[in-house]
Amino acid sequence: MTKPQGLEVVDADGHVAESVEFFGELFQRFPDQMAVRSDTKLGVQVEGRPVPFFEGPGAGCPPDHGITTAAGVNPHSVDGVLANADTDGIDVMVLFPSFGLCVPAVQDPVLGEGIARAYNRWVSEFCAKGQGRLHAAAVVPVESVDTAVSVMGEAKELGLVCTVLPPALRDRNLDHPDLEPLYSAAEDLDMALGIHGAPGIHLPKIGVDRFTNYIQVHCISFPFDQMTAMTALVSGGVFDRHPRLRVAFLEAGAGWLPWFVERLGEHYESRGDWIPNGWRRPPAQYVEVGNVWITCEPDEGTLPSFVQALGDRCVMFASDYPHWDGAWPRATTELVEHARGRLSEESLARVAGANARAFYGL
Repeated sequence: MTKPQGLEVVDADGHVAESVEFFGELFQRFPDQMAVRSDTKLGVQVEGRPVPFFEGPGAGCPPDHGITTAAGVNPHSVDGVLANADTDGIDVMVLFPSFGLCVPAVQDPVLGEGIARAYNRWVSEFCAKGQGRLHAAAVVPVESVDTAVSVMGEAKELGLVCTVLPPALRDRNLDHPDLEPLYSAAEDLDMALGIHGAPGIHLPKIGVDRFTNYIQVHCISFPFDQMTAMTALVSGGVFDRHPRLRVAFLEAGAGWLPWFVERLGEHYESRGDWIPNGWRRPPAQYVEVGNVWITCEPDEGTLPSFVQALGDRCVMFASDYPHWDGAWPRATTELVEHARGRLSEESLARVAGANARAFYGL
């Protein structure tokens, strides 16, 4: 692809495909709780549950359809990822898990901790071979908060640049008092947080249990997840108690945020005092001061109006590589084409790369 000279592209939300060796280690360590699925060529059983599940309410993606069919995709090796990044004009990638996103849903705390620490070590070693171009997000067993704090500290030492949180816990939202130590630790470590769900991995079903068709599930799962998480964090006063937190709301596009910030703002103005120990400022201010960040789709037509409404310093380019709904190998091309003549060069540079560098501390 051809991109403007000097434009650095930092992918704020790509994905890694965990290796056969990674799974082999887990099968060996946890033979009674993890196994290869018998009903499909791909996927695993964790605690007797299929990951992913792709039938029934809230169905996830069938595992043999998760990765794009575009010719030349190769997320299974460092060389393959770097070559694919070059093809798309991406200079730096921040990689989120695929299987590893299920860690918050693991019920056995020992197993959850074991998978998290194994994944974080594995992905740090993967990125270390990436010539400085690959960085990664960590997973933590967030249902066990003290353990999650310890795992996040180890992840920081491993060089990981973000910690993944689910949009909600099994029985608690993200403003629950139990999570205060985790947020304090993230501030102390200067660790960014990324809200990232996915259907089919046994996270809480926020609205998606109305559908059994994966495409219908996919239409609503990510935005519903992110609106739930944002409502908890903003109206629940988390950013007031932890003003140095940086939280990205991922994989739902950016166009919903101006509308939702306005909607939250209306409730803050008219009935904000109905939430004890909640928000202390209009919701838009949490965006302005750098608590709230978001990723856009490469071809998002509403990006110019987003920048007009909320500015150009909180929105980051994301490819979703190598998933079926990502734009590889044209993600950068689509971003540039949709921005041309509609965003200034300075705004495009921030969206394409500079904002992600600031958010992740690269």
